Amino acid sequence: MDFASLAAQLNAGTILPELIVIVTLLTVMVGDLIVGRQNSAKWTPYVAVGGLLTATGALFTLWDSPNPIGFIGEFNSDALSIVFRGIVALSAAVTILMSVRYVEQSGTALAEFITILLTATVGGMFLAGSDEFVAVYVSLETLSIASYLLTGYTKRDPRSNEAALKYLLIGASSSAIFLYGASLLYGLSGGETKLSTIAEKISLAGLDNSIGLVIALVFAIAGIAFKIAAVPFHQWTPDVYEGSPTPVVAFLSVGSKAAGFALAIRLLVTAFPQVTEQWHLVMTTLAILSMVLGNVVALAQTSMKRLLAYSSIGQAGFVMIGLVIGSDAGYASMIFYLMIYLFMNLGAFTCIILFSLRTGTDQISEYSGLYQKDPLLTLALSICLLSLGGIPPLAGFFGKLYLFWAGWQAGAYPLVILGLVTSVISIYYYIRVVKMMVVKEPQEMSEAVKNYPPIAWNLPGLRPLQVGLILTLVATSIAGILSNPLFTLANDSVTKTPMLQQALTKTRPIAQGVEQKTAELPQPEIHS
Repeated sequence: MDFASLAAQLNAGTILPELIVIVTLLTVMVGDLIVGRQNSAKWTPYVAVGGLLTATGALFTLWDSPNPIGFIGEFNSDALSIVFRGIVALSAAVTILMSVRYVEQSGTALAEFITILLTATVGGMFLAGSDEFVAVYVSLETLSIASYLLTGYTKRDPRSNEAALKYLLIGASSSAIFLYGASLLYGLSGGETKLSTIAEKISLAGLDNSIGLVIALVFAIAGIAFKIAAVPFHQWTPDVYEGSPTPVVAFLSVGSKAAGFALAIRLLVTAFPQVTEQWHLVMTTLAILSMVLGNVVALAQTSMKRLLAYSSIGQAGFVMIGLVIGSDAGYASMIFYLMIYLFMNLGAFTCIILFSLRTGTDQISEYSGLYQKDPLLTLALSICLLSLGGIPPLAGFFGKLYLFWAGWQAGAYPLVILGLVTSVISIYYYIRVVKMMVVKEPQEMSEAVKNYPPIAWNLPGLRPLQVGLILTLVATSIAGILSNPLFTLANDSVTKTPMLQQALTKTRPIAQGVEQKTAELPQPEIHS
């Protein structure tokens, strides 16, 4: 085989954005070794953010690519993967902006933190486009191991060590379960690892209704549900969110979750078409449990980080409605919701980081009367929380509106009604925080707010945090009103993905045939 044919089969241009992130990672790591810890903190965050934004721009050059398959079928740079890779990269960029001051104040090395975060980003981006089990598992473990390291990064904090240990033990178990499910699929398909051909080989072997396929499905869903923090695989979430460094929590809640949903769509739609009804039933159950438990338990929380932990569980339940529907509108509304969830959730975490830097606490009761000392922080946190609750005309309202409307059109009435009820419940605990900040009288201010330091943005590392705060505030405010471009992007990512269109065309003829047979039935005569 000559070099030209090898290069054509590899088609390395499909992973250009990931290559840019890897080069950025190596630049940060080597630069830190050369110039030293003190000097590297002045430029490494900006190099990292610049590399991530460049990678995001490179993603759009791959849109409508005539040949999206790379590395002999292991990687698929289709429209769906491009959008999810963009979400992961942007979440990492905003996370770096909010982490500069936080990491420096904790006394740990900033360049090492950014290096590990970029490693997790590479894993998440590869996971969104992997179309072969070996690539899926390597990407998943790259993301997971880097996440474990980030969770325990502030090693002088006992809570961070505890969170890392819990995350590691539960994560290792879920990875083992997922790998066992993958090994079952490998055996049932006669030694096939490509997701796109596994289902075909299983059908040729006549194993469409085998118990092994159902067991493989259960194990695969267990691994995915851990990554997206769906009930009952959510046990790690509250403790890890509370004990981890707050920027890490922000990345896990958006970047890691988006990568998990990308894996869920690609794996379930491609490898399990024979058991579509079964995985729809399982995911429906997970969505119901996640919406109910996440939003109800959040009512009793006293810590902002734990509140957003249970909130993220509930939000995963909402997003799963789009996955369960399994239509063009369902997938598009799911992707659209994840895009705006990026802004509003990272905005809320940016506010929590800023408040904890200035007061040293994240207790909800300590936010009493905050508007009198810090109007910008109060406004940003209020808008992000109200958007998460789905209050119009903010971005979260339109995200839930599209999701619930797609569900209603598909006939998933119980899911939509439950989603509406749990959304109302979530509004209560979001507004409770807003009321704590805005409605309290001056004499009701908490001790933390009474001792609030003078607002100064010229301290080292606070300018990037301010930029991240304003960007997420503006995006959350206007993304709802100007949601049409984002929804067009989400819709195009579904219609231009052959994998999804093939899965949808297989289900449409069945439905059309049922309608045709119903129309051909003799109609009963009605006599007056």
